[in-house]
Amino acid sequence: MNSSIEHKEKTIFAERMNNIPRSFIREILKVTAQPDIISFAGGLPNPLSFPAKEIREATLSLLTEESSSVLQYAVSEGYLPLREFLAKRYTDQGIPVSPDEILITNGSQQGLDLCGKIFLDKGDRVLLESPSYLGAIQAFSAYQPEFHSVTLQPDGVDTTELSEILWEHEIKLFYGIPNFQNPTGISYSEEKRKKTAELLQQHATIFIEDDPYGEIRFSGQHLPPIKKFLPDQTILLGSFSKTIAPGLRMGWVVAKKEIIEKMIVAKQACDLHSNFLSQRIIHRLLSEHDMEWHILKITQLYSKQKDFMIDMIRKYFPEEIQYTNPEGGMFIWLTLPLYMDAYELLEEASKQKIAFVPGQTFFLNGKGHNTIRLNFTNSGETEMEAGISKLGRLFYRKMVEV
Repeated sequence: MNSSIEHKEKTIFAERMNNIPRSFIREILKVTAQPDIISFAGGLPNPLSFPAKEIREATLSLLTEESSSVLQYAVSEGYLPLREFLAKRYTDQGIPVSPDEILITNGSQQGLDLCGKIFLDKGDRVLLESPSYLGAIQAFSAYQPEFHSVTLQPDGVDTTELSEILWEHEIKLFYGIPNFQNPTGISYSEEKRKKTAELLQQHATIFIEDDPYGEIRFSGQHLPPIKKFLPDQTILLGSFSKTIAPGLRMGWVVAKKEIIEKMIVAKQACDLHSNFLSQRIIHRLLSEHDMEWHILKITQLYSKQKDFMIDMIRKYFPEEIQYTNPEGGMFIWLTLPLYMDAYELLEEASKQKIAFVPGQTFFLNGKGHNTIRLNFTNSGETEMEAGISKLGRLFYRKMVEV
């Protein structure tokens, strides 16, 4: 009887479900919800950054003044004034965009799924940075592609390797995060951005440029997105999750109109339209409040937190531990000696109520066993020092045991 049930369970679900990895990060967040856990695991914005008062005021005024419209069905493309705001913002930055080239989505994660849905057939080739964002791996895996990876260097992808891959394989989509990459915190130099665009221009490959952290720069020079150098072949994804609040679940896609039109059809088959009340709240915030000042406050907060974590790493970690020092975003990437295994360390750290994400989670090929992603935005200084000092003692103990 049991074998019959097992057989049915194996055959009842679509084949594609066998290819989608579980999100280790989502699973570990269940554990980190416990109040006594010091978590460096999730990519969580600091609640201090949420404009809660302004959101409350915007919501109350909208429901008082326009409840019959803001609670109604809406168009699939998204609220036009919100798309106009985004289009003007890009155009002012030297990237001409029209509202018809923008689609509002349920976070940028839905944008990834729509890219997979409209472009990928089974066996199509998708190129990812190594390491890459787990959410992208999950989103594309549903469409059963053949994955390839390109090495990420301190200033962006290895363009020599990228060129070889593009010539050796017919890559349909290349997914990357040029600003403060998740998980490493690395940013592409302007030279690498231009070279990447130049190489992709020689092929029919679509570049999916994920930019959830681009506004959160606290040092260095603002660099243009790759879309500026590769306008027709780039799909640019943005998000309000890091600059306003993730609970609103609001993002957007910027692409050529013909791509947006295909995405609209795919979106209509999924959810009709994104949360209209959230769209209206965000537009009211953007219209009535100085969001540049709000973003400046976020970057100042995160800059301080990043600097403090770096100071704690230097104070408590062995010199053998390598780490990135990002100019923005939310993550620091650790590279441990080869004899250390991050999953084993997590098991021991969790007994001390410390959580982080093992880096192997972000690789396609099983590499990265000795890497760790740390989030610095969602911890106060007291708990951050306590957590980093405990990790430091754990690392020293592992070194002695070897």
